[in-house]
Formats: sequence, structure tokens, C-alpha cells
Amino acid sequence: MSQNAILPIAIWAAIALAGLSLLGMGIFGLRSLVYGKVQPLSIAIIAIPGVLIAVLGATMQTWVQAGIYTLVVMFGLAALSLLLTGLRKLFMM
Repeated sequence: MSQNAILPIAIWAAIALAGLSLLGMGIFGLRSLVYGKVQPLSIAIIAIPGVLIAVLGATMQTWVQAGIYTLVVMFGLAALSLLLTGLRKLFMM
């Protein structure tokens, strides 16, 4: 048996654990939304990257391009929100 025989098993185990954790976060997020512990706007803001990569992945040639464009758009949205928050604080004094 070669030394790297356990490597594919470890990679698939890590992917499975990541998938299960995402599934758990989604289920408990919906549960919190149903019980009224979280506002729908905060769920919508958290879902923006997932929706964006799904739309771009369906419309672009490769998923790599979709991921890069998603990253750039999210950086732009973060910079814009920081700018708008700073301007709001500047004029609300």
C-alpha cells in the first residue's frame, strides 16, 4: 500500500464535513427565521454571495470565472458599504 493511499479518503472526508456544516447552517438559519430570532434582511444579505455565484456560474463559461467575478463584485460591494457608512456617520453628527 502506498503512502498516499489515505489522501483521497481524507479529501473526501473534509469535503463531506464542509457540506454537512453548510447544510446544518442553512437548516438552523431557516429555523431561526421561522422562530423570528433573525430578520429576513440579514438572511438576504448573507445569501448575496451564494445567489451571485449561482447566477454567474449559470451564465459564464467556467465556474472559475464566476468565482473570480463574484469575489470582485463582493469586494466592490464591501467598499461601497464602507464608504456609505462613513458618509452617513460624517453627516449625522
